[in-house]
Amino acid sequence: MSDHRVVVVGGGFGGLQFVNGLKGAGAKITLVDRRNHHLFQPLLYQVATTILSTSEIAWPIRHLYSDRPDVTTLLGEVTGVDTSAKQVALRGGMTLGYDTLVLATGATHAYFGRDDWAPVAPGLKTLEDATTIRRRVLLAFERAETETDPVARDALLTFAIVGAGPTGVELAGIIAELARKTLPREFRNIDTRNAKIVLIEAGPRVLASFAEELSAYAQQALEKLGVEVHLGEFVTDCTADGVKVGEKFIPSRTIVWAAGVEASPAAKWLDIPADRAGRAIVEKDLSAPGLPDVFVIGDTASVVRENGKPVPGIAPAAKQQGAYVAKVPRAAAQQACAGAFSLPASG
Repeated sequence: MSDHRVVVVGGGFGGLQFVNGLKGAGAKITLVDRRNHHLFQPLLYQVATTILSTSEIAWPIRHLYSDRPDVTTLLGEVTGVDTSAKQVALRGGMTLGYDTLVLATGATHAYFGRDDWAPVAPGLKTLEDATTIRRRVLLAFERAETETDPVARDALLTFAIVGAGPTGVELAGIIAELARKTLPREFRNIDTRNAKIVLIEAGPRVLASFAEELSAYAQQALEKLGVEVHLGEFVTDCTADGVKVGEKFIPSRTIVWAAGVEASPAAKWLDIPADRAGRAIVEKDLSAPGLPDVFVIGDTASVVRENGKPVPGIAPAAKQQGAYVAKVPRAAAQQACAGAFSLPASG
């Protein structure tokens, strides 16, 4: 594989696992990401709530591969893929030729056609998102300390989280703990224990992708912390003054969006089918349909298990996909077959 050119787009869990799996293969690997760090996304909510610092969950990608001469790391943004010429285009004009291409570009927030809500209801996908939310949460308490209008003070002390998936549940719980246990001794004019944390979910239960007993346990734990859980309620508007749920308005100066994600434009780049969330529909070996040298993994891909259920968009699944795809170029070089991807039950 000494002349085999591999381009990896995305330095998340799947992308890095793939690169790690090719160690010693002799391929020429180029890893491209629009940020210069690998981010441990499962702990972003702890940065957003002051428990961890940014340096504790982010590591420079270039440093991670400083001892891998077979890996070239580039800071850049992909704008398209020419599958006929086998080239990846970067913003600024640079192109990268490939023999094998792996797209692990992740997902971003989905506002379901209401992107105008983003400034007042930030999501939680990047370090910048986490520090924005942290600043808003802490400033809400600070401003409430000096606010003389009781109505305005109540709005400052109301935190609305839209979406009860893992991110929403984690945020609601940790903000409640912050208000109830960490901050009470630090303020004199307000009692932070009176803060209202509202978790809004359009579906019938929290953590809908998990087993029902886990959902029930999570809801009970949240309510024990004082979180108000609103199920089966749709957000119809978000403003700087609060969130509208159906015909009811909840005054809140701090809104966090955790209601959905949409995949990167990988499917559009490749001109292949995608699901409703924009995830590329891939073959059993995670290759793009009709493109055996292009693979799509992680949150960018729509992968279905043998039981018909989708592979969840979680870090372990992305890592397992990255490790699996790393076997494919090796198998091809040996004129062997890597087989179909299968997620273990524990994944």
